[in-house]
Amino acid sequence: MSRDAHLFGPGPKRILALDGGGVRGIISLAFLERIETLLAARAGREARRGGGPAAPPFRLGDYFDLIGGTSTGSLIATGLALGFSAGQLIAMYLTLARQGFRGARWHGGILIPKFRTRPLVELLKRQIGETTLGSAQLLTGLAIVAKRLDTGSVWVFHNNPRAPYFDPAERDPQAVPNRDLPLVNLVRASTAAPTFFAPERIEVARGVSGVFVDGGVSPHNNPSLLLLMLAGIEGYGYRWPLGAENLLLCSVGTGEQPVTHDPAALTAATSATVALHALTSTMNDCKWLNQALLQWIGVCPTLWPIDSEIGDLSDDRFGGGAFLHYLRYDLLLERRWLDRTLGLTATDRELAALAQMDRPEQVERLLELGRAAAAVQVQDMHFPTRFDAVANTGAGAGPA
Repeated sequence: MSRDAHLFGPGPKRILALDGGGVRGIISLAFLERIETLLAARAGREARRGGGPAAPPFRLGDYFDLIGGTSTGSLIATGLALGFSAGQLIAMYLTLARQGFRGARWHGGILIPKFRTRPLVELLKRQIGETTLGSAQLLTGLAIVAKRLDTGSVWVFHNNPRAPYFDPAERDPQAVPNRDLPLVNLVRASTAAPTFFAPERIEVARGVSGVFVDGGVSPHNNPSLLLLMLAGIEGYGYRWPLGAENLLLCSVGTGEQPVTHDPAALTAATSATVALHALTSTMNDCKWLNQALLQWIGVCPTLWPIDSEIGDLSDDRFGGGAFLHYLRYDLLLERRWLDRTLGLTATDRELAALAQMDRPEQVERLLELGRAAAAVQVQDMHFPTRFDAVANTGAGAGPA
């Protein structure tokens, strides 16, 4: 199935939204590995029932019509849209964790980025090459979320040919068409977490460059609500019909550790420490606001409790109807949750290390926990058969 068939063909639509989270992105890949296995088995059964020739290897890019992500989620989304399997991306991620997160020779805390940019870019180029956002190599819709710091605006780079800035020759002759932007630069922009990596400069108009940083420093580190808006708002050009029968949105997290601080310690903390905690808390607030809204307006078989006052919103429905079929998978890095949900144990010290976004030595353990959570959470019944792709044609095996 071609990109345009995914974006503009008839029938229900499917969106995959991937959170930011640094090296914890491998948790998302564990969930995606499980989803891919379940959907591939279903596609194989349908192919055998049809009696036709053997289908090419199943990829999540065959199933989802739009795959989008923020930060580390943008890297995974790009790989999936290019036809990589979840297993290939896990292998790539293990390499990226070991080689892409190389410390700068002189790291000055908030003064100098912690990691060097060149090793990350070299790894990305080996996997993505010179592919642009408008390339026919992209099997399906792709959206990459970044923050343009010099104007304070959220940008969503996406490959919808009907979008205003995909090829804006008539609208704005001076603008650089989004279709011509290299994916390496867009992924670098979306993953440029402040203090971890240097910002990325991208020419957005002739002679005008924007300074882009990690999309996680916006309300859209979890890009689910933004991708729903992308699909349904007139100006973006998709114009997909809403409704639980028409639209499936699957959101995958990168793990979370519930945060509590000692009041006395916070009161005595430096202003910089308080500001850092406040920023982290704001990002967490945005995540849970997105989650509450999507559970409120959607049919959701994977409900998460929002807080002790409103619960999981299972008895609530916005306007009496549902805008989408919504799924959310994630892992809590919390001792009681791991024991109760997965039957696994971990110390508070280990969990504190696992919760960090910049600890590449933790990727194997994160993958183990992600796979355990995926085996419990992800169920075949979560993906109603009405959303199955009509055909599995034109799929590629992805780069070797």
